[in-house]
Amino acid sequence: MSCDFISLSTPGVQDLQPYLPGKPPEELERELGLTDVVKLASNENPLGPSPAALAAIESSLAGISFYPDSGGYRLKQALSAKYSVAPEQVTLGNGSNDVLELIARAYLRPDDEVIYSEYAFVVYSIVTQACGAKAVVTPAKDWGHDLDAMFEALTARTRIIFLANPNNPTGTWVTRGQLTGFLNKIPDSVLVVLDEAYIEYVQESDYPDGLQLVKQYPNLVVTRTFSKAYGLAGLRAGFAVSNEQIANVLSRVRQPFNMNNLALSAAEAALVDDAHISKTVQINTDGMAFYTRELPKIKLEFIPSIGNFITVDFKTDAQPIYQTLLEQGVIVRPLANYGMPHHLRISIGTKSENERCLSALAEVMNNIE
Repeated sequence: MSCDFISLSTPGVQDLQPYLPGKPPEELERELGLTDVVKLASNENPLGPSPAALAAIESSLAGISFYPDSGGYRLKQALSAKYSVAPEQVTLGNGSNDVLELIARAYLRPDDEVIYSEYAFVVYSIVTQACGAKAVVTPAKDWGHDLDAMFEALTARTRIIFLANPNNPTGTWVTRGQLTGFLNKIPDSVLVVLDEAYIEYVQESDYPDGLQLVKQYPNLVVTRTFSKAYGLAGLRAGFAVSNEQIANVLSRVRQPFNMNNLALSAAEAALVDDAHISKTVQINTDGMAFYTRELPKIKLEFIPSIGNFITVDFKTDAQPIYQTLLEQGVIVRPLANYGMPHHLRISIGTKSENERCLSALAEVMNNIE
């Protein structure tokens, strides 16, 4: 090849590595000839989508030859009614990842600084580097965000702080008092992006609801997704809530029709199916209790989590363990690319899926001993 097309790309993109998603079951089936694979790698809803969402998708199929409503009027109205925010505060995205990238593209210039924590969601580093900004990674505290360290990292060049609550991949969280105390110290010129992808699973009484804080903090942007508890990961639907000026800026870089017809319809229907969410949360609560009770019995430690996943510490290189689990038809998530080579993240599944995963883990630990 006469031209090096990688060198023609922007400097930030040249040094990026492609995002590594959880292994699809179909890929494992092809590789190993398996027919009964359990995927507990990507924090998806094991119950699948709401029946109301499926019905909405079916009713929308006839309209897929038409472009979707680029403004997402109906979904914005539904979000406005559910969360008591103005439709003008809502930015819709092709998953919350899309919204995170919109924020970065709209507000980051080369050499601006972005603060996020060690062991934070990998997309923060991707969007930061792609925009040519400088990542300022603060050390974690007990696997979670050290808000004091993040505040101390502020400089005149800081433009964005990414803060996931609960955090992925560790499942750690900050309390209402910790978050508001932090926000009170951050200058208005610095955007604080509060990523609440797993909030539907949270049951702690001192947990902060970011959408209730947006009016109080004009520099706060809250992102949420329909990919996790709502079970719509395959359709890609997410949103942000911010003050109207920030939402207006994001709309200027948002691609037209960035949410498709089926995603818009399904998200609107899923949003009001409280029964499905309640069942989802109960399955997750039961599954989390199962793992926290049973993992110590096979001598495995874990990071306490309030998401729909639990991260297990094997005290050794976890890649061979991950591979052994794959051979047994159990897909979990290795975390070496997060700087956690001794850990595997396990999504909470159904009762039978959880039991199968634990059985596979027990066999692995017996072989290690």
